[in-house]
Amino acid sequence: MKVLVSRRALLAGSAALVSSWSAANARKEGVLWQTERRLNDRDLDTGVPPVENADPAYSPPDDGYFDSALLPPPESPIDFPIHRVSPALIKPRYRPQIVQFDGNEVRGTIVVDPENRFLYYVLADGQARRYGVGVGRAGFAWTGTAQIGMKRRWPRWVPPRQMVERDPNARKWKNGQAGGPDNPLGARALYLFVDGNDTLYRIHGTNEPASIGKAVSSGCIRMLNEDVAELFDLVSIGTAVIVRGSGEAVSAEHDLNLVQ
Repeated sequence: MKVLVSRRALLAGSAALVSSWSAANARKEGVLWQTERRLNDRDLDTGVPPVENADPAYSPPDDGYFDSALLPPPESPIDFPIHRVSPALIKPRYRPQIVQFDGNEVRGTIVVDPENRFLYYVLADGQARRYGVGVGRAGFAWTGTAQIGMKRRWPRWVPPRQMVERDPNARKWKNGQAGGPDNPLGARALYLFVDGNDTLYRIHGTNEPASIGKAVSSGCIRMLNEDVAELFDLVSIGTAVIVRGSGEAVSAEHDLNLVQ
């Protein structure tokens, strides 16, 4: 017997966990320089610098890259409204839908399939909610099992040095772009960690809905803002995330009788 699953039921069954920026975390801002250097080395514009086992007393040198005093808040103080994208702009297979899912992952796990441009939120009874995604270069740079270590609403974006040097549009944001509708990280961002260390892998929104279902030049795993906001409310810190590599695609067939 097929099970009908509605978006309302999904959201009602999951508690929303809104990330906050405490004074203790604020003292860890020094790790920004460490992460920016790693981003520069790999040339991955993956977005917001992470908080990872930083020494609060660490005072990084001023290397002339950006002015930390000018960095915008990690999250926008304004929770902007999210405007739904016309379904006509998204191919049917990349719209959110309930599918049959053959994986062994437990309920509540996120499974990312970059090769086929899908992200799955595992449900019960062999089903999952499938979302279409756009995949940037960084989205193919890491595979494995991680956990959500940080969540942010309307996150800021800090482009890496090499992107600043080559891209005039990024150069104007070398001190960070505040979160908001024009920010390339979109409405929400989920940050993947392994053993307390940032993987530099992100699941985030986008202000370019036409990029869903495509390989794109920048970012990690991008979702429609309305979709990443839904996922953001379904998951919590510690949620398992599995990013599959080439040849590990999920076998999941869309059932047209299930509620989208």
